[in-house]
Amino acid sequence: MAKLLIVDDSTMLRDMLNYALNEGGYTDVTEAVDGVDGLAKAKATDFDLIITDVNMPNMDGLTLIGELRKIPQYTKKPILVLTTERSDEMKAKGKAAGATGWIVKPFVPDQLLKAVNIVLSR
Repeated sequence: MAKLLIVDDSTMLRDMLNYALNEGGYTDVTEAVDGVDGLAKAKATDFDLIITDVNMPNMDGLTLIGELRKIPQYTKKPILVLTTERSDEMKAKGKAAGATGWIVKPFVPDQLLKAVNIVLSR
């Protein structure tokens, strides 16, 4: 079973993500409240996939992705961005930081699960 980390400062969104992932069969899900928390948890546990927001206090998602890509175990692991940001400029920054994919909030659970299944099957 894949181990997933979701990083978002919104408790409600983390709950919604957790529910959608659980419904899709992903039950080993860890939550982090911001990039600092997410980075610490990623260093402590080897996750198969990370889903992160962009706009968070303490450390934003793009900085988190850049920091994760410096860690040997995360150089090739999938990292999905789930955010309200939809501009091409922001998507380009995400790609440059090392994001695997970009999902715009509000998310559709089936589309999220499809993206998760695709990146985990690579």
